[in-house]
Amino acid sequence: MKKIIVIGCPGSGKSTFARKLQQKTGLPLYYLDMIWHKPDKTTVSDEEFDTRLQEIVAREEWIIDGNYSRTLETRLQACDAAFLFDLPLEECVAGARARVGTKRIDLPWEETELSEEFLNYILTFPQQKLPHLLQLAEKYAAQKEVFIFHTRQQSDDYIAKL
Repeated sequence: MKKIIVIGCPGSGKSTFARKLQQKTGLPLYYLDMIWHKPDKTTVSDEEFDTRLQEIVAREEWIIDGNYSRTLETRLQACDAAFLFDLPLEECVAGARARVGTKRIDLPWEETELSEEFLNYILTFPQQKLPHLLQLAEKYAAQKEVFIFHTRQQSDDYIAKL
């Protein structure tokens, strides 16, 4: 595995897993939130995002952390392996709440609160986003290594085996 994507609900442990995977493999790690968001909480244009993403995808090795549905299939086509986090909603909300006030390397600002908009995104993720992720995972399962984690312990066990 030299080209890996990590996807799933916010707060599920994607970024933590991606960092652990990076430490074990030495592959360069890219956070889509760091590409899309500016420090002032505005965003880059779709064109700028796509250009930067294509530069990463064209490299020989990478781990890409983040969903960004508009470009997900492009990343799935290019990757060797996909890790999908499908954890219980309560764990995702708790994970998102736990990181409020914590300096993170996967976001260009420090969250001082869990915004209503972001909480709503998490709460609606199982109905609005997850079915599409699962559908794509199934579509590419014959061509790629696809791992679906339903607990953080499963992701920790995977890392421990590397």
